[in-house]
Amino acid sequence: MYIYLYDDFIKKKKYDSLIKEIETQLTDFGIAGKILRLQPFTNTEKLIAEEIKKGATTVVIVGNDKTFGRVMSYAAYCKVYFGFIPVGPENTIAEVLGIPIGVDACHVLSRRRRVRLDVGWVNNRFFISYLHILPHAIRVAYDERFVVSTRGRNTMELVVCNLQPFRWKEKGGKDYVVHPQDGKLEAFLRPVKKTLLLKKKQFEEPSIFPFEEMLVVSDTPFTVEADGRQTKEKKIKISLAKKRLNIIVGRGRKF
Repeated sequence: MYIYLYDDFIKKKKYDSLIKEIETQLTDFGIAGKILRLQPFTNTEKLIAEEIKKGATTVVIVGNDKTFGRVMSYAAYCKVYFGFIPVGPENTIAEVLGIPIGVDACHVLSRRRRVRLDVGWVNNRFFISYLHILPHAIRVAYDERFVVSTRGRNTMELVVCNLQPFRWKEKGGKDYVVHPQDGKLEAFLRPVKKTLLLKKKQFEEPSIFPFEEMLVVSDTPFTVEADGRQTKEKKIKISLAKKRLNIIVGRGRKF
């Protein structure tokens, strides 16, 4: 049984015709199902668990990167297959998974090409796409062997990628696409070289390293963004989760 989780932004009138077309296509493929609409404070973990008890076997997220991250940050451990129908802007994860935007995603869903993907774990919750620590004076220790830290007033940015590509725009817009099945997470560490006028930062070229476990600490709170959710922390532990995500992908996936 399929259930479809619609993000709240999809109720906007400009998406009406697209959603009707998607629902018609799903019906034609014989994979229509129960539609549940997410609200800002919906407990997705509890919601999906209740639907599994009722017989749900496939949960399809309808929305964008933020929708995907929001659902998966708490529900990745659920024993169902996950699908994705990308709608609207901000859809970089879809490209990595080989899923086209809009109606054509229904074809991918109907073919049920399934893979198992790595999942990140930070401070008692999952992250699927990426984790970003904004420039700050931090100390990074990973795999109990290596330590990197800032000096004096220097700061550095840390990005941990799983599904979402890392974009290094200052080097010609190159994307580093990581492999979410290699049993490792990939970290990109960029020291701040200098701050230009209007507070625009200029970074050194990133150092790239795979890891299984990382500890990040600071004397003062730093900003952490994981799958679109921001928090302030002074210490976080990042690791590869023991669970893996079962997800439906397209033939054009990037891994």
